[in-house]
Amino acid sequence: MTPDPIYVHVIPASVDALQDVLAQQHYIADRGLAVSIYLALRLQRPIFLEGEAGVGKTEVAKVLALALQAPLIRLQCYEGLDVSHAVYEWNYPRQILEIRLLESAGALDRASAARDLFTEAFLIKRPLLRAIEQTSEGPPVLLIDEIDRADEEFEGYLLELLSDFQITIPELGTIRASQPPIVVITSNRTREVHDALKRRCVYCWIDYPDFEKERRIVALHVPGASARLAEEVTAFVQELRTAELYKSAGISETLDWAAALVALNRDALDAETVDETLGLLLKNQEDIESVRGERSRVMLARALARGTSHA
Repeated sequence: MTPDPIYVHVIPASVDALQDVLAQQHYIADRGLAVSIYLALRLQRPIFLEGEAGVGKTEVAKVLALALQAPLIRLQCYEGLDVSHAVYEWNYPRQILEIRLLESAGALDRASAARDLFTEAFLIKRPLLRAIEQTSEGPPVLLIDEIDRADEEFEGYLLELLSDFQITIPELGTIRASQPPIVVITSNRTREVHDALKRRCVYCWIDYPDFEKERRIVALHVPGASARLAEEVTAFVQELRTAELYKSAGISETLDWAAALVALNRDALDAETVDETLGLLLKNQEDIESVRGERSRVMLARALARGTSHA
């Protein structure tokens, strides 16, 4: 039987070509980010994306999978994440059921049962294991999202995994990746990630976009927004980010707000509409209360003047 061929994704030939490919998936990557992604692909190194929540870090992995026509495997990190949820675990309920069926049939042999119950059929494969298995589709894009939320113990395990791209299961042996997966690691910097992990990666900080970039993003993702509305929405959000708030609005909030304004048939901003829809931009009640009213009107006036200067 002829083995499945190893498929190698076609990596764009240049940074400019990569930016074009990402743009086709509606992702506007500035030069610095595009260079980092390109080098990570060429050098077969993980890319470590750090920045505030909502700046588009997770979206990089999604659009990269679409652009390279690769499967996307996502591991969402959280406090207490361990090997059984990130790598693999045995399907104990199914194993117990199998034992009971063998007992009822009078066919239970302890030696053979121990051997037969710890096979791939009873193995629950979690994201990290699935990512290093060889598939006919080629190496997947592995998104390890919000690594800063995981414990340091898991971070240490991940460091070891990224060194060799192999996983040892005592009952089955060692499983090695035929090709390294394309790894995208994100962090919102709620805690410092160890330098040892960052050193294995191509590092890139993603900041909030400037006015022109964010305006282009709004126009691209909310085509129903008029040119005036896209400019005013962008200008107000940019102004809002200068305020001291518990949580600033990210790009996703900007897009949600623009879409909501289109749904309300608005083609321009006014103070009343801003106050009524602040919940689309801000996700903290104290932030909303601190902005609503006179402060939002002052911000809106500055934003409209700013938008006019960009026009």
